Amino acid sequence: MARGGLVVLGCCLFAAPAAASPADTFGLGARSAAMGSAVSADVRDFSANYYNPSGLALARGLDLTAGYSYAAHSLTMNDKDSRVDPVRGIVGGSVAPGSIGFLPFAFGIATFLPDDRLSRARASRQEDPRWVLYDNRTQLIFISANIAIRPFEWLSIGGGMTYLAATRGSFGISGTAVLASEYDSQLRHEVDADLTTQRYPEFGVTVRPHDRLDLAAVYRHQAAIELDIDAELKGTVDASLAKVPARYALESHTVNAFIPRQVVIGESYRPVDQLSINLDLKWVQWSAFKSPVSRSSTTLEVDVPPGLIELPPNPKPTHVEDPGFSDRIVPQLGVEYRLEVTPDLTVPLRAGYVYEHTPIPPQTGLTNYVDTDRHVLSVGSGVVLRDVGAVLPGNVRFDTFAQLSILPTRVTLKESPADYVGDYRAGGTILNVGASVSVGFE
Repeated sequence: MARGGLVVLGCCLFAAPAAASPADTFGLGARSAAMGSAVSADVRDFSANYYNPSGLALARGLDLTAGYSYAAHSLTMNDKDSRVDPVRGIVGGSVAPGSIGFLPFAFGIATFLPDDRLSRARASRQEDPRWVLYDNRTQLIFISANIAIRPFEWLSIGGGMTYLAATRGSFGISGTAVLASEYDSQLRHEVDADLTTQRYPEFGVTVRPHDRLDLAAVYRHQAAIELDIDAELKGTVDASLAKVPARYALESHTVNAFIPRQVVIGESYRPVDQLSINLDLKWVQWSAFKSPVSRSSTTLEVDVPPGLIELPPNPKPTHVEDPGFSDRIVPQLGVEYRLEVTPDLTVPLRAGYVYEHTPIPPQTGLTNYVDTDRHVLSVGSGVVLRDVGAVLPGNVRFDTFAQLSILPTRVTLKESPADYVGDYRAGGTILNVGASVSVGFE
């Protein structure tokens, strides 16, 4: 019983960072991911819940989407695999437009559900190298719900909330521990773990100053999922000659997930009906990043007879270094050409590019937050079938995408020759693929 409890306690205490939501990392939806996520002014499906809630009010009718995505990391340090877990899960959502009197109105929901875990907590010391933006970044349930209105033909406004899931827990042991024989120990342990949620708002607006041009502005708020672990071992230590009351308490606070504040401005230009050229500029406030290192304090109280033994002092609380991350501007470019094969069949061709400059400063000191710049190349295609039958007076869409992230090698040189980790090189690639099927009722 005691051993099993200690294993669970260890698992609970090792809580590592989830630096942002899965949509921030890989995008949301096959069409949007294929276009480099540059769709803030050109999104009309369920992914508008993330990219720009106001796009929901521009949907032509009820729209339902279900899909799947898979991301495989090939990240290395000193040419050795960093063993960053793959990310895979179900993605989907819906858009339901309507009206309130003469005011067009729409409601939408989007979700990403990892298929191997609901939530994960992992950790290491701040000296240990970790890919802080990818190691635990997408191991979260992502749910976003929004509403939008269209007061004028040229203006739509939307907003709502995004929900992320994480875990929290506590642990306790009580009873008598017999030092001479562990089998005679009488210990009881309790483990309490809950799945919790963190909410943060987002808002968006879309303006159409010209028939061939849409402009957008989006705001996503900052959020942090904080993991608090309380553990207490309280009881009696039977040392044969004496029974000694003892109490050990541990308090640990960890930021298990951090979502930076973001502001996006974007445009979608259509020089011809079949072609869309999109550009987004995203400001990400990484300077507000909260260290994922656990802030722990321990207390040991033992009622020892005077003069028998002298206990060491309680350890000092963990000192956490300031991460010193910096803000960044992320350019995103997307292009879509819609090839009209027949009046009822369209084949869209898509491509995108994203450049993310690393927000992490050179790790020359104690910490080892591993990251490099990131170049994201994406392509995608699909099929749009219209007027499938009398039962479906709308369209059916099949979309696929492939996304390759290239992380050029970054060399870290430590200031101290006696550094715990030493100099290292880091880089690699991430391959993300997915597909979806959508049904639209116009």
